[in-house]
Amino acid sequence: MNELPNMFPTDDPDWVKDMHADHYLQSWSPQGNRPRVITGAQGSWFWDSDGKRYLDFQSQLVNANLGHQHPKIVQAIKDQADKLCYIGPAMGSDVRSELAALMVDITPSDITSTFFTTGGAAANEMAVRLARHYTGRHKIIARYRSYHGATGGTLSLTGDPRHHLTRADMPGVVRMLDPYLYRLPTGHTDPANCPVAKGGPHLEELLMYEDPNTVAAVILEPVVGTNGIIVPPDGYMQSIRETCSKYGILLIADEVMAGFGRTGKWFAVDHWGVTPDILTSAKGINSGYVPLGTMSVTTEIHDWLRTRALPGGLTYAGHPLACASGVAAIRAMQDEDTLTHATKMGHLLRAELSKLAERHPSVGDIRGLGMFNGIELVKDRTTKEPLVPFAAKGEAAKPMSDMMAFAMNEGLYLSFFSNVIRLTPPLNISEEDLLHGLSILDRTLEIADAAR
Repeated sequence: MNELPNMFPTDDPDWVKDMHADHYLQSWSPQGNRPRVITGAQGSWFWDSDGKRYLDFQSQLVNANLGHQHPKIVQAIKDQADKLCYIGPAMGSDVRSELAALMVDITPSDITSTFFTTGGAAANEMAVRLARHYTGRHKIIARYRSYHGATGGTLSLTGDPRHHLTRADMPGVVRMLDPYLYRLPTGHTDPANCPVAKGGPHLEELLMYEDPNTVAAVILEPVVGTNGIIVPPDGYMQSIRETCSKYGILLIADEVMAGFGRTGKWFAVDHWGVTPDILTSAKGINSGYVPLGTMSVTTEIHDWLRTRALPGGLTYAGHPLACASGVAAIRAMQDEDTLTHATKMGHLLRAELSKLAERHPSVGDIRGLGMFNGIELVKDRTTKEPLVPFAAKGEAAKPMSDMMAFAMNEGLYLSFFSNVIRLTPPLNISEEDLLHGLSILDRTLEIADAAR
């Protein structure tokens, strides 16, 4: 074995890039990439080793809800590290109990108990396991345009094309279609007459074929995130809730992206007054500063678990550093009235996007809630032909990748899925920064117009 040096040249950006390319395995990517080296961040901005600044219109992986280096969260982590870095999940911890109590305050009514995980995938994995344990049934109904995580079970639930990259073959998964109003199922033009857009009628038909007595749960993102920012019509979530209740099926709301203020409310289900049986979240709970996720359940399920073991656990469940950051983030959002600001900025964002649509014929649809928004790009507004094919890669996706590269060069960090640009800035972004980002987006969309 080669002898290691006492010190690495970590202040040399080229060394960092080389080590990343040669020794680090990067998620969902071919390896060997030499990335930008990020040396700092503050608020809605981050910057690289060349000093170039970028406006973060994605909140990184839609998790930096309070932006970068929020002082209250950073201080809470420091204080907790000085006090107690780790204690096992079965031991009492003040910040763990405080976060559990805060979750009761902000989750929908009758959600009263929470299991803390290391992220969204672990939360969803536990939710499905618990649903099967509680109901004694095995089938799980999930939607096509979905992303629930990258563990074996959650990747099987996921409809995102990435599940084709590996063996996502957990048994018992059944698919349902999505309430995608811009692209209704074949033969439908009016959401009011479309069973898929209504929710319950489509689910009822699937249950007729599958036998509801074999279905443990329906898992869905109340607002689809990664796969195109799809907002359901009013009544959809209520209809799904009613159908699940009718057959004793649990409703699992995956709010890993949509939760903690992303849509302008604590959770997206709050827009429709729906209480799921199990609610999962992560990401925005602490802006991603320490790995943390949640699986919260109703009083009925918690009481059932008083005489039965929870079917799973994690060494790092309820990690004190993570819980301290979660407490600080929730209290900061309360003190700073973040939900009101996110709602206001969301209205401004969509109003400005409507103005951009008047100048850019490639814009087919604008949709979103709060700071959870998407622009769908098309070759023709009448036919709605997508600017690039579904799940396009390489040369087929060139117009989209060219836009991302142009925006980044101009100092704006964006991302996309298929023909949809996702716009998910920090919830506390200033109006000045928001308008600055939109001015770069305006120029970026010229590439889409030219590619039509």
